[in-house]
Amino acid sequence: MSSEIESLLREVGAVLDGHFLLASGRHSPLYVEKFRLLEQPPHTERLCRLIADHFRPQGVQLVAAPTTGGIILSYEVARQLGIRGIFAEKVEEGRRFGRGFRVAPGERTLVVDDILTTGSSIREVLEAVRAEGGVPIGVAVLVDRTAGRVDFGLPFFACVTLELPSYDPAECPLCAQQVALTVT
Repeated sequence: MSSEIESLLREVGAVLDGHFLLASGRHSPLYVEKFRLLEQPPHTERLCRLIADHFRPQGVQLVAAPTTGGIILSYEVARQLGIRGIFAEKVEEGRRFGRGFRVAPGERTLVVDDILTTGSSIREVLEAVRAEGGVPIGVAVLVDRTAGRVDFGLPFFACVTLELPSYDPAECPLCAQQVALTVT
């Protein structure tokens, strides 16, 4: 299934070659433009079904995600599970649920996101869930670009795992070659 999903990402033009500044601040010669996938509801629905089916036995009561691409994923995974989907927005000290979103004390919450690079956005959502008294029960992403190197201490599921290099800017070989940087 993983190679089929990787082929799908390439087919829809979601995997790009170049020199990219990632949201994490790291640089990479490959970039996954999630919105090339998310703009196509049938593909998004299919991948979200993989996530929903994987976590369905765990009794998920709420799906939460970071903005921006996570909003679509939270909605679709929650829709397929027949529960609520919410999102946490960036604030000075991390992420918080606004817009009237609430996590009930003890609510079993699945955190979803689009692309995993460092895990910082997911960690911020996990903290926001815990701050409201919720109980994170798992993490799921469309694409794990860390090849499984990030551990959240929770059950984890990725629709596809890709070995995509990323570099600290000070150690980036593309910067050393003076390849123009594309801000994502």
